[in-house]
Amino acid sequence: MKRKKRHIERRFKVHATLGNLELTRTGSALKLVIESKGVKLGELEIGRGSLFWWGAHRAKRKRLRWSRFADMLNHLAYSRG
Repeated sequence: MKRKKRHIERRFKVHATLGNLELTRTGSALKLVIESKGVKLGELEIGRGSLFWWGAHRAKRKRLRWSRFADMLNHLAYSRG
């Protein structure tokens, strides 16, 4: 008996641009534009010292150092409640 293939609609789309192949250089960063169902959720710029987040309709970006970002993810992933 053959199984039917289900079409799964993708919920998110991520576009990536890399300014320089070597992220160790100053000014080089990986930029990700995140969309859901055609609506922009925000942009994430990843560099060697920190990362930046721009919300979809924000004029300013938010800077997070890697240690703060790791703390936030650990809290989200491992905290109970």
